[in-house]
Order: sequence, then C-alpha cells, then structure tokens
Amino acid sequence: MRLPRPRRPRSSLRVTFAISFAAVAAAVTLLVGFLSYGAAARLVRADQQSVFGGVVHDLRNQVRQQPLGYEVYVQDDPDHDGPRDDLRRPTGTDIQIIRPTGTVADRGSPVLPVGDAERRMAASRTAGLVARRDVEIGDDQFRMATVSLGAGRGAVQVAQQFSDSEDLLRELQKRTALFVGAAIAAAGVVGWWLAGRITRRLVRLTGIAESVTATGRMDVAVPVTGEDEVGRLGRAFDGMLGQLARSKDDQRRLVQDAGHELRTPLTSLRTNIALLRRFEELPPAAREELLADLTGETRELTDLVNELVSLAAGQRDDEPSVATPLGEVAHRAAGLARRRTGREITVTADDTVVEGRAGALQRAITNLVENAAKFDEEGTAPIEVVVRRGRVAVLDRGPGVAEEDRQRVFDRFYRAPGARSLPGSGLGLAIVREVAAAHGGTVFAERRPGGGAVVGFTVGDATRHP
Repeated sequence: MRLPRPRRPRSSLRVTFAISFAAVAAAVTLLVGFLSYGAAARLVRADQQSVFGGVVHDLRNQVRQQPLGYEVYVQDDPDHDGPRDDLRRPTGTDIQIIRPTGTVADRGSPVLPVGDAERRMAASRTAGLVARRDVEIGDDQFRMATVSLGAGRGAVQVAQQFSDSEDLLRELQKRTALFVGAAIAAAGVVGWWLAGRITRRLVRLTGIAESVTATGRMDVAVPVTGEDEVGRLGRAFDGMLGQLARSKDDQRRLVQDAGHELRTPLTSLRTNIALLRRFEELPPAAREELLADLTGETRELTDLVNELVSLAAGQRDDEPSVATPLGEVAHRAAGLARRRTGREITVTADDTVVEGRAGALQRAITNLVENAAKFDEEGTAPIEVVVRRGRVAVLDRGPGVAEEDRQRVFDRFYRAPGARSLPGSGLGLAIVREVAAAHGGTVFAERRPGGGAVVGFTVGDATRHP
C-alpha cells in the first residue's frame, strides 16, 4: 500500500535539531574563541611590556652605576658590545640620544619626538629618572621612555613599536571570527544531517499515523528497527495498530453476528404481529399460543440486546479496579441466580482476594450459574459454585459439554446442537471470557465425573489473606 505523502510541517523537528546544534556550536565556539583571543592578547602584550620594562630597567641601572655622557651612546662600538648595543640587542629597540641642551645628538630610526618632559630629563642632575609615554610616529604606535644620564649630561630615549603586535592581534581576531563562523556553519550542516538520520524513522511514523487518520486503514508496515526510544515507539505503535485492527475486526464480526441472531426473533415477531390482525378469528388455544410466543420472543430479544450491550462495553466499563474478595462476589451472584431461577445453589469459597471490578466478576459468575440452570432442567441436584485460589468453577448435573464443543462454547453466538432449542442469546459465556481476559485469566469447560459439566474461569492476580 502506497502511503500518501505527509504534509510538511511549518517547523519540523529536523530544523529544530539543526538550529539547536548551530546555537550550541555558536555558544561554545564564541566562548572558546573569546577566551583564547583574550588569553593570547594578554600574553603578547604582557610579554612586550615585560621586555621593554627590562630594557628600561637595565638602562637605569647602567646610568646609575657609572657616570656616562651622551657621547658614549652616540659612538658605535666595533665589537658591538658597547652600552648602545646592549640596549638594542634584546628586541631591536629604537634608540635616540639627547644632548643636555635638549637637541638630538643621534637620531633614532624612526626619529623619536622630543618634548618638554624629555628636555627636563636631559638637563636633570639626577641619573636614572624616567619619563614614559606612548607616541604615534606616522602610522605606527610606540612605547617610549626617556632616561636621564644625570649631572646635566643629557638623556637616552628608547622606544618599542607595539602597533605590529596589535596588527597581529587584529589578524588573529579576524581569523578567530572566521573560525567561529565556519564552526557554526559546519555544526548547522552536521546537525541537519544528524537530525535527518535521527528523525527519519519518526518522520515515517508520522506519515503512517497521518495515513491511518486519513484513510482509516491499519494494514500498513510500521518500521520497528532499533533498540532505542524510536524503535520502542515503532513497536508500540505497531502493536497499537494491531490491537486496533483486531478490535475493528471484532466489532465487525459482532455486528454481523448480532444482525444474524436478531433476524430470527424479529422475523418471528413480524409473523406474530401479522397474525394479530386476525386475532379475533383465531381459536382460544391459538390465541394463547400466539401471546406466549410473542412474550417469549420479546423476552429473548430483550435479553439479546442487553447482553450485546454488555459485551460491546467490555473493558470500557467505568467501574474502578479494587481489591475484591472473590468469595463475597460469588455469594452475591448465587443469591441473584436463586431469585431468578428458583434453583438450589451452594457456594464453597476460600479467602481469595483479587484486584478487579466486582460488578463484572459478579456478572460473569451469574452467567455461569444461569447457564448451568438452563442446561440442568431437571434440577435434581444443586448447582455448586467453588472458589479456590482465583479459580471460579460452576458444577452442574446436566448433559455435560461434548468434546468437540469445549473450545467453542465461549464463542459469541455459538450454541451447541443440543442447546439450539433452549432459550438464550449465545452471549452469556462470551461475556465470561471477556471478563476473565480483562482480569488476566482464562476460561475452561470440562466434563464432571458422574455426569454434568464444570465451567468457569480464572483470575490472574489472585492472593489470599494469611
């Protein structure tokens, strides 16, 4: 059977999964990227500042330990181990020398600016004083420090470019943003693919459910693969469809059987009603027979309808399931049957307690007793009801149950050949089977030693009081 294509929902589970994956990936990558960039930026900046601070510290110690004039820093050392080389060696520091007058004796590359603070350092009498500031030279940013040589001997300017590091950090920031975007896109694609695999069986189940709703047909194949929740859902859905299909078939058979059984009393009633038009012409004996026939057919029709309603209601009874002493239920059913049939009925019961619906159990026992009374027409021996450990048996001294009828006496509308002339609807024992099945039990029909039948049912969760 080809299923109709399911209508695509406005917001599918697959889209939700994909968006969720992308959102989680975005949050994680943004957090990781932000923390990574922040840590890298702090490390780079702290390292540069530490190196530059070390250069300034070494310069201050140098000028404090021995008096040096600005000329020493202007001269190049052939061995590259002079004071100027010591300052330039660690990081390629830019160096510029200022005379005591504030003019530049040796220009740096690039040329560093000289302001009032730097001139004061050049004229200062104290060695090792420092003036710091950040300056912009062209398009580049520099850290600059001016250290006084003392005794009015000038000053030394050292500078470190940090705009290159900032450019590097900005490039790292761009790459981090690109990585975050790529991770989000990849998470969305992977989420879309993974959600498709996860929801594929759910989509099929949804399509099957929509098909069953639209067509009413339940003979469809349901995917039941996998041991996960989706697989369990598929098996549960398949079992539910099977149960619904069986229920539908049972309803159809019930309607067909009921229609067949109703035809006989209805046909007889129509015939008798037609004879009522000639009632005055009939002899007295025929009149009495006609009225008796009408009464019997009406009673049989009423019983049939009542039992059809009880059977159709089945487990949909609203009666709650409670702890019920099975012996008390048997005594109530026996009392009711005594009033209806006038027969002697004995009850032998233990203290079995079952979890069930007392009304349904009483109806089942009553049907068994009345069935026994119907077949045991002579009534020479009492009907016995025996309750033992969740097993209810009704014993009579009637004709018994033939071997070929044992498996069919509980079918709806089945009537053994010897019982077709007796009144009844053929539904009493079917109701007993429904009640037993609803309580987790089974039914049985056996021959009784010495003649008669043993018919009854069991209850699945019977317990006994200590």
